[in-house]
Amino acid sequence: MEPTQINCAEACKNGCVLGDQCPNTEYRDQAANFIASNSLDRMLEIAEERIKRRMSEPPQWILPDDETSLNA
Repeated sequence: MEPTQINCAEACKNGCVLGDQCPNTEYRDQAANFIASNSLDRMLEIAEERIKRRMSEPPQWILPDDETSLNA
């Protein structure tokens, strides 16, 4: 299977199906390093900090450019 012809979000739900040919190995390595270097408590702290920051931000509304996109 060609790496350019795969939808990783669907095909790799139970693990990477491309192995060493995976185009996302950089991200897999980054995630593995993050998990190895941070405790679960620290990861939960990071998540809690992000939630607090997100809740304090004003809402961001996404409006269509014109009325025709509403009827699509």
